Amino acid sequence: GFAFFFCYVMSSGSYDYFQFVQQWPPTNCRVRTKCSKPRPLQMFTIHGLWPSNYSNPTMPSNCNGSQFDARKVSPQLRNKLKRSWPDVESGNDTKFWEGEWNKHGTCSEQTLNQFQYFERSQDMWRSYNITEILKNASIVPSATQTWTYSDIVAPIKTATKRTPLLRCKYDKKTQLLHEV
Repeated sequence: GFAFFFCYVMSSGSYDYFQFVQQWPPTNCRVRTKCSKPRPLQMFTIHGLWPSNYSNPTMPSNCNGSQFDARKVSPQLRNKLKRSWPDVESGNDTKFWEGEWNKHGTCSEQTLNQFQYFERSQDMWRSYNITEILKNASIVPSATQTWTYSDIVAPIKTATKRTPLLRCKYDKKTQLLHEV
């Protein structure tokens, strides 16, 4: 997946921007763990929306705000999130959303309440379709072809007007794109 830095002016709070992190499920399933479905989704899905600080961008905040309440995610939004923000590992989507809200979303409460947090994530996933952005640049998953960091960054930067951070995972000696 890919981590985007979306900057919003914060009225208060101990973070500087939101990191919108998308993951590539096949890498997740190949490197981290066994996944619930035999063939992982071939598209970038949401990992989370993480309030972050410039001083320590890789360490998202942990906050103690209101706990996750599934009733605050409307059935209509829930159906959309099942596609954009699935739990590719265990298949328990609601539990994944709960973990992301409790760990990261609670930090955003002065800016986004729980419904807005998930709604904004869904909107950003639709607006910044990384799978399509890369496909349009002829970057598609391949067992044989490789790309440089800048090959992948360039089309995303052009499309989003943001410089993404890429995170890779090693599988033996091969680096696999994991998050944007």
